[in-house]
Amino acid sequence: MRKLFTLCLLMILAGQAFSQQTENEAVKKTINTLFAAMKKGDSTLLRTVFHKDLVLQTVANKKDGSKVLLTEKPIEFLKAVGTPHTDVWDERITFGDIKIDDNLASVWTPYKFYVSDKFSHCGVNFFQLMKTADGWKVIYIVDTRRKDNCPE
Repeated sequence: MRKLFTLCLLMILAGQAFSQQTENEAVKKTINTLFAAMKKGDSTLLRTVFHKDLVLQTVANKKDGSKVLLTEKPIEFLKAVGTPHTDVWDERITFGDIKIDDNLASVWTPYKFYVSDKFSHCGVNFFQLMKTADGWKVIYIVDTRRKDNCPE
């Protein structure tokens, strides 16, 4: 009986670990789709990963050294991505910490941004996603931006 209980417990724990891994991959897919859409200049594809109430913000450094929180309207970002441009917007990320609880995920992604092949800036993105009936949707992005001391 004890062996049966141990086997059942191991199967339950393995199932939970597999489920968590599957959710991590689904969250990563949503974020990777966002950056693929930016690279293609495809605002229609980009719109598929954004929640209708998305918030976009940047923590920026002013010339006087003070810090400011800038908020961008998602529609303006979608227009910028979808407006034809010759340069390729190539944001190269690495996945850091991914945390998921029920229908909420948070993801930390250091990045380097290139305009075509030319380095532009770097920083960290922090995403919050919500699991909806249509899958994981980005509900919040805040980032940092700088030219040096890039995170790895």
